[in-house]
Amino acid sequence: MILLVLLASVLILVVTVYQYDEQTKDYNIQRFERKEAIAKKIIELELTNKTSYPVNTENLAKIFQDRIYEISSINKLNITIYNLEGRLLKTSASNAFEKIDKTPLTPNTVEELAQNSSHRILKNREIDDTSYQTSYTYIHDPKFKRIGILELQFTQDNSEIEQELEEFIYRLSLVYLLMFIIAISFAYFLSSYITRSIKTISDKMQQTRLNERNEKIILNKASSEIEVLVAAYNNMIDQLEESAVKLARSEREQAWREMAKQVAHEIKNPLTPMRLSVQSFERKFDPLDENIREKLAEYSQTLIQQIDVMSSIASAFSDFAKMPTQNKEEIEVISVLKFALDIFNQKSIIYQPKEKELFAYLDKTQLIRIVTNLVKNALQATEKEENPKIDVIVISENNNIKIVVSDNGKGIPKEVKDLIFEPKFTTKTSGMGLGLGMIRNIIEAYKGSISFTSKEGEGTAFTVILPKK
Repeated sequence: MILLVLLASVLILVVTVYQYDEQTKDYNIQRFERKEAIAKKIIELELTNKTSYPVNTENLAKIFQDRIYEISSINKLNITIYNLEGRLLKTSASNAFEKIDKTPLTPNTVEELAQNSSHRILKNREIDDTSYQTSYTYIHDPKFKRIGILELQFTQDNSEIEQELEEFIYRLSLVYLLMFIIAISFAYFLSSYITRSIKTISDKMQQTRLNERNEKIILNKASSEIEVLVAAYNNMIDQLEESAVKLARSEREQAWREMAKQVAHEIKNPLTPMRLSVQSFERKFDPLDENIREKLAEYSQTLIQQIDVMSSIASAFSDFAKMPTQNKEEIEVISVLKFALDIFNQKSIIYQPKEKELFAYLDKTQLIRIVTNLVKNALQATEKEENPKIDVIVISENNNIKIVVSDNGKGIPKEVKDLIFEPKFTTKTSGMGLGLGMIRNIIEAYKGSISFTSKEGEGTAFTVILPKK
């Protein structure tokens, strides 16, 4: 609205100035034409009735010797008489209001006058605030024979008109300024009235939360369009509350399902080495072996250790909020990892500790779970390789323990590298895909980190960093 008022004001002002200028030009031309007609009529009467000289070109200067000044003064015109060739015969310039050059007419002007169908030439020019109208016509004798050329020049000072125009523009600008101020005020109050209800709706929408109780909008006075919008918002709030209840119930159910899958997956991890241990014991059992008691104790310790892992998982299941719990104690990492790897009984697993002894404050069960899970994944990645190789390296770096589990398996495709630690993601045909996600949670609980590098067809290397304390 404000822009339209401003644009209209500017356009009206421009049109007004243009119209004023055109009217001034038309007025000056019409005024000159009236003076021209009167002056020519007086000259015709002078040649017809009042002169005693023969009316011809040679006597024009004598006929209008003094009379030319009277005619010029009465009509306020500059009058100049030329012969038919354009040579100056008589002029009123010495006694007129404006002076003109006492020079002959140019051949172009004489020729143009002769070729003009109305035998009249009108020229306009402006210098500063002064406008000049000049006309050229023929002078005829009583028998309508051309005997000379008449030049009439009217000088109009437009300074007063320009001043009037400036005063008019000033007054018009004041009116437009007042209109502009009124338009701004009206637009402000009108927009405030219109947008007041919309702002209320906007504020309520910004305060809308999925997990909180949202208030409905109640407006006492509003247009029908706003009422429709408010009704739609209130209906959305009702639906949102219903959706929030359903979503909360669905999230609880999903959380329990995920927990059940995770626990089942973690229980399966120790079952595999237990199965291998039992099979190995059954295959190598010899009651006559003199070291049978030592071997039996070793197998029993392996089974007990894995049973302890299952027991800790079952305990954690009873208290989901604390899963997985940490029971930090000082352990010797090198021997614990060797013991965890021995249960696989695989020649492809090569254990390469860089230290003889390495102590750290960790949960022994959780450390075994981390290594067991990584090695199990490596075995599955290399099961189709002719010469499978799994390297387990343990290094001490400052205040950290670095464990690297690498294999020469099939590798991890580029398109799934970002999903490798996501729950329920797996590249295997069986399993829940929760193992890596679970051990990452364990490692991050120690403020450690796990990362990997992989190249398809060449293998994968997982790096675990855990603080010693």
